[in-house]
Amino acid sequence: MSELTFSRVHRASPELLFDCMTRPGHLTHFWGPAGTTTPLDGIVVELRPGGRFETTMVGADGSAYTMRAVYAEIDRPHRLVWIEPEVEGGMRTEVTFVDLGDGRTEVTTRQTNVPEAYLSARARAGFATSLDRFDAYLATL
Repeated sequence: MSELTFSRVHRASPELLFDCMTRPGHLTHFWGPAGTTTPLDGIVVELRPGGRFETTMVGADGSAYTMRAVYAEIDRPHRLVWIEPEVEGGMRTEVTFVDLGDGRTEVTTRQTNVPEAYLSARARAGFATSLDRFDAYLATL
C-alpha cells in the first residue's frame, strides 16, 4: 500500500473550507471528479467520531460509485480524518486546513493505505479535477 498527498491553496477561511467538506449542501456541488455528479440524496454526513460519511457519485453513463467511510477525527476547522474500511487495507484520508493569515488557507489531503488501483495517473488526475471543481464552487460563495 502506498500514500498520496494533494495540497492546494484556496481563497477562503479554514472554517468555510471545513464546512464545505462536511455539509451535504456544499458537497453536492463539487464532490467527485469532472464528469460525475453527487446528488444530495446520495450524501450521508454524521459528523462525529464513529459517524458515517458516504457519497454516491454518478457518472455521465449513469454508473454509480459509493464511497463508504467512518469519521475517525474531527477538529473543526483544522483537521478531518476518515477511514474507508471496505477499501483493501482500510484507506485513511486526512484533510488539514492551515490558515495562511492572508485570507487564504492551504488544504492538504493525505491518503494512506491506498490500493494500487487508486495510484494510477488517471485516478490521480481525477482527484485533481475534483479539486478544480472545489475551487470553482468556492468562487460562487
